[in-house]
Amino acid sequence: MGKIEIIGLGPGDFHQMPIGSYDIIKKSEHVYLRTEDHPAVAQLKEKGHSFKTYDFLYEKFNEDFEKVYPAIVDDLLEKSKNQDIVYAVPGHPMVAELTTQLLLQNDTGTDVKVMNGHSFIDDLFSAVQADPVEGFQLVDGLDFQVESLSPDQHLIIMQVYHPMVAGDVKLDLMKIYPDDYPVARVDAAGSSQETVTWVPLYELDFFEGVHNLLSVYLPPLSPNKNWRSFARSRDLTDQIFDFDQGDLWVLNQDHKSLWPYLEEESEELRQAIEEDDIDNMIEELGDVLLQVLYHSKVAENEGFFSLEDILESLNQKLYRRHPNVFGELEVDSIEELEQLWEDIKKDENGE
Repeated sequence: MGKIEIIGLGPGDFHQMPIGSYDIIKKSEHVYLRTEDHPAVAQLKEKGHSFKTYDFLYEKFNEDFEKVYPAIVDDLLEKSKNQDIVYAVPGHPMVAELTTQLLLQNDTGTDVKVMNGHSFIDDLFSAVQADPVEGFQLVDGLDFQVESLSPDQHLIIMQVYHPMVAGDVKLDLMKIYPDDYPVARVDAAGSSQETVTWVPLYELDFFEGVHNLLSVYLPPLSPNKNWRSFARSRDLTDQIFDFDQGDLWVLNQDHKSLWPYLEEESEELRQAIEEDDIDNMIEELGDVLLQVLYHSKVAENEGFFSLEDILESLNQKLYRRHPNVFGELEVDSIEELEQLWEDIKKDENGE
């Protein structure tokens, strides 16, 4: 059985490629590229080097991109049964490169080694003229949860190489960012082919073709525009409950004095639901959530419990009460599901 050696081509031109990677390419007989769409590849060809690529898989799965990387990995593992293979990827092989992770996790016993490379991150920040000192997040456009984003930090989204991927990313980002928020499409950062295109978020997917070196950059969202994240709600609540500069009325409340307001907001929510008043439902659900935040902050200031304790209890309950979703249990009817819930509740109560 052969081995697979993963190398990085660097972020752009041939001169940005690590010397070690080039030395390996020169000495290797079987070199495979994730994609030929990379500035350094043409220059490698000019120097007489040949290789095979997996660009055909991008075309084959052009409507189901999630299948591309597993297909690449399966083919590499199959070929490595009879020969040593060099697998070259854009940038650094350990920076947001899913095929590297899949190869390292393979259960075939294939020996996989990873060589250091040159990441595109420094070049991207130079391209958009931004300083990442405030902190940044790096996510894969094919696999990220918008709920995990911190909009007060710089955001880089990799693998946004096709309008369909960009469209999905755009819809997710619009859950947090304003529709017209400025975003940058950065292609081939740091190379002679580098392009930076600033567009409003709603135009993120307004481009054609496949661009394997395309990333998206979003600058930090300022507090006066950050109205759609739970983290912002917590931050505002913390300021309201600040002992030195907070709201005097709120600071003098306790659970009992706040209870009538939760009762009132719950009743107003009930009325909004009965009237099918969507706008009012949004507002009243927010008011109920506000009361939850207030009660958690009162308890935290008194040293009893915090919002994290509430979330821990909630998340454990969500997981525990839905074994048909998070486990292997199969439920075939509503009646069977209701009985399951009753049994779980009895177990929780020690009955």
